[in-house]
Amino acid sequence: MHNAPPLNPAVRAANREQALRVFPWATWLHRLFVVLMYAFMLCPIVLVVWLSFFKDAILYFPPSGYTLSWYVKAWENPAFANGFLFSLQVSLVAAFIGVAMGVLAAVGIARYRFRGSKGINTLLLSPLLIPGIVAGVGIYLFYLRAEEALDQDIIGTFGGLVIAHVCLTIPWTVRLVTAGMAGLDGSIEEAARNLGASAPVAFMRVTLPMLRPSIVAAALFSFVVSFENLELSLSLVGLGRTTLPIAIMQYLEFNLDPTIAAVASVQILLLGIIMLVTDRYVKLSQVV
Repeated sequence: MHNAPPLNPAVRAANREQALRVFPWATWLHRLFVVLMYAFMLCPIVLVVWLSFFKDAILYFPPSGYTLSWYVKAWENPAFANGFLFSLQVSLVAAFIGVAMGVLAAVGIARYRFRGSKGINTLLLSPLLIPGIVAGVGIYLFYLRAEEALDQDIIGTFGGLVIAHVCLTIPWTVRLVTAGMAGLDGSIEEAARNLGASAPVAFMRVTLPMLRPSIVAAALFSFVVSFENLELSLSLVGLGRTTLPIAIMQYLEFNLDPTIAAVASVQILLLGIIMLVTDRYVKLSQVV
């Protein structure tokens, strides 16, 4: 018994429109479902921003008033300022190195089929499947062995923390750039080769510009993942060098007021601006 051939997109679209005419309530049900899902995802963000303006140090509803004093308090706290600058340095360096290495790995895996390529691809993507606290403990133990073998400090150094964060950024780059490579038209680079361009020149001037949306998306996700990481950084930071998530955790050990909500609101604002500016020049919806 032969299976029926798959319907083409035009036929599927026509069947969908006919179904919507027969069941008009399905359209409103679908829209309601989408609105509820957006509300479910945005509700925690709206709540955190709202809490940051509460006047009371002890949170309760309804608030007695609203104030901006918690933003001033967060600004005057040196732990948050230093943690933000340190997190920014680590995430920028880790994103740059991770994207550079991830692009090369993704291109090699997507273009060249060799023995063990699937295993290497799985290995590069494996950090996405490992819980952050497990990865942090594993890297910490590895650094202890490396310090004994090399007789050199690694834990608590800037380089050691950056290397650990690079392990977070490479999987995102490999995943996004590999997906971008799958959607490229290989005949374009082949045409450039036929016109006299060498393989490196064709890749740099033809393929790499076509991969720009994937690379920019990978850099954005790598930066966000590194900047917001807590579990991996917790056991690798040194004295006087704490990232912003660790500074927030340390503040919560002895305080419970809207200052943390103010810090989180500033983070949300900055990351939102970065995503909007990035999407202005590279449409992230085409990649993600």
